[in-house]
Amino acid sequence: MPACARFAFDSVQTSPSNATSRAIALFDLDGTLIPWDCQLLFRHFVVRREPWRALLLPVFLIFTPLAGLLGTECMKRIFLSYLWRIDADQLARYAREFAQSLMPAIYPQLRERIERHRRAGDLLILSSASPELYVKEIGALLGFDISLGTVVTPGTLFPDLENHKGAAKVIRLHLVLDSSYFIDGRLPGSCGYTDSRADLPMLALCERALLVNPDSTLSAMAAEKHWEIVRPARPWNSPLDRALRLLALLFGLGRNPGGINATRP
Repeated sequence: MPACARFAFDSVQTSPSNATSRAIALFDLDGTLIPWDCQLLFRHFVVRREPWRALLLPVFLIFTPLAGLLGTECMKRIFLSYLWRIDADQLARYAREFAQSLMPAIYPQLRERIERHRRAGDLLILSSASPELYVKEIGALLGFDISLGTVVTPGTLFPDLENHKGAAKVIRLHLVLDSSYFIDGRLPGSCGYTDSRADLPMLALCERALLVNPDSTLSAMAAEKHWEIVRPARPWNSPLDRALRLLALLFGLGRNPGGINATRP
């Protein structure tokens, strides 16, 4: 199903009278506001509460060697197999509780930026590739005006979705924002926040950008384009420590392998 058709039902149209008077702040979530991919964190959160869902992990692992052939959208559907036949009301409760559990892990430097934009009266948009079911809850707690993510229809083993990543974020913004926000295809006065090259299409809309713990390629691009860089502390001590934490999150082991329930400097 085309992205426009999939996303049209929950579009939030802004008022043309307000559009030209507000700058926009676009924030990615995973790796930008928090150090981890929320999909791993949420999987761990759910499996710790329903341990039998860990038995569905082999479904994902079997397909992992074929990731390059299947593509990211298909692999995301397979990864979400742990939500098979989950009760919709229970899933909504998990999403709310999960969002609350993430609040201590929000990078202080980024939370301060959110508050700065709010004080300036800017339109705050959270735009993530993670499932929208909890992205909206996270956005609500942080005071975002609009929160967008991958729309997932759980229930089946491989849930239907349309990956909200890369250029799809730009398409979605054109759907939810009034056209008066855009001038020559860009968003005047806007600022974009990300850690990932996947968000370069989103940053192309913006006048300014801030990169969070960018890799060498993004760092070089930041120097060329005069983008800001911040490098907040992450919870792992070494590549090995990070790998072990990733495995614990994937397998649903430990109470808090992501280190998200304690405020960090």
